[in-house]
Amino acid sequence: MSNSETGSGADAEPTTRAVVLDYLPHGRSDDNRPQYQKDAVAYALTEDSFDLLELTLTDEADINIVDRVAVDPVDDEQIDSMREIDYDELTSSAVSELEYAIEAIIDADEGRFVDFYNEAQPITLRLHQLNLLPGIGKKLRNKIIDTRKRGPFESFEELSERVGGLHRPKEVIIERIQEELRDDDLKYKIFVRPE
Repeated sequence: MSNSETGSGADAEPTTRAVVLDYLPHGRSDDNRPQYQKDAVAYALTEDSFDLLELTLTDEADINIVDRVAVDPVDDEQIDSMREIDYDELTSSAVSELEYAIEAIIDADEGRFVDFYNEAQPITLRLHQLNLLPGIGKKLRNKIIDTRKRGPFESFEELSERVGGLHRPKEVIIERIQEELRDDDLKYKIFVRPE
């Protein structure tokens, strides 16, 4: 399932979008060049694979925090260049926006994330994908698996109603995505594309 939008026309390629986390109209503070030589920069999070990006913006760019911008194919009117970055390269403002951006991405495509609960599989004989979510141990994992056998979950609300003990299914996914973004050394990544 893709979180991308389709462009116009029957053969149009899907567009990958990113949510803007921070916008620096005067460039990065660690850029020692004179002000007139600095490019405006934005930090963003892709909706499909949760890649963190630094976008160098064109002079014509009109971007604000929480805007969605096309990054593949690149919106040439707004983005001059982009590069993938690590979590520790984000500004403090971008870090503080991250949880809200993740929540907005999940809200915009709830079915994709509910389906994780419907489709999660064992990783090894002792470890299941559901166990990678914060607060989900063996008992709760087994409840989810047993309950989904009676029919797939349609929403987070239904998930928490049908599975006793799972009170915040969306927030649990948000926590896991943040953990995967922060910790490069995690052995298993289920939402963030591994590097």
